[in-house]
Amino acid sequence: MVDASTAEFEQHRRFLTGLAYRMLGSLSDAQDIVQDAFLRWHGAEPTALASPRAWLGKIVTRLCLDMMKSARARRESYVGQWLPEPVIEPIDLPRTGSIDDQIDAPVALMLALERLSPLERAAFILHDIFEMEFDELADALDRTEAACRQLLVRARGHVGETRQRYAVDAEEANRLTTAFFLATSSGDASALRDLLADAARLHGDGGGKRPATLNIIYGADKIGRFFAGVAQKPGAHASSIWSGPLRINGLPGFVALDPFGTLQAIALEIEDGRIAAIYSMRNPDKLTGAEAFLPASQTA
Repeated sequence: MVDASTAEFEQHRRFLTGLAYRMLGSLSDAQDIVQDAFLRWHGAEPTALASPRAWLGKIVTRLCLDMMKSARARRESYVGQWLPEPVIEPIDLPRTGSIDDQIDAPVALMLALERLSPLERAAFILHDIFEMEFDELADALDRTEAACRQLLVRARGHVGETRQRYAVDAEEANRLTTAFFLATSSGDASALRDLLADAARLHGDGGGKRPATLNIIYGADKIGRFFAGVAQKPGAHASSIWSGPLRINGLPGFVALDPFGTLQAIALEIEDGRIAAIYSMRNPDKLTGAEAFLPASQTA
């Protein structure tokens, strides 16, 4: 049986995991942080807390700030582009409207958060995303309310507009996802260009462990030529294995195993019926569990 203290903590687990994920960009690290917070929760007296959510949010925030000191050093020596660890879900998994229940975050927002200092990032996430009041924010960051307001002003200036402006119809998302997989697998540059916005972007993260674009590729023509070149490499004629449409960080996407045996997760940002951004995660350290979304009969 679950005791009352554990049951209370479990009510906040998804909120805490989502908070830590947005702070760190790593789901595995976020889960470790939340487990640490769980142990601290049992060492406290939960019944004496006026707001368990705020108390736990403060604990997780401070644990994340400590971890970010070493994470930022690692990030500075990262090979190529950095993308957050993808949060992969079945396309038909229901999503609630409550931000507390959503562990993932749009990739564009996660990349924008990388431009912030750790304290700016914490202030933005706690206040603008999770709607924490200024008195609770000041307590969580051990700063005055005035200082927290200044952190938010700077953070908002760096983040800008990153939220998805257009709701994507599920049928359209599945169609574009399938068409994108087929076009890139075959190397059909013409078909791919028809799917892409003129100013589309391709982001790739191999972490120095798998082949990936070292810099962002801009423009439908250049992206089309890039995938056509990949498809012409020796051995690329074999079929790729894919998961079918999935949801990755809230975006349409899929998991695939290419002819060279490289696992990848791809998320697509769609605007006005075209693909505006492609996020290709190929770093195996960030794809733990991703292969489970592929057909078992084809990966055995």
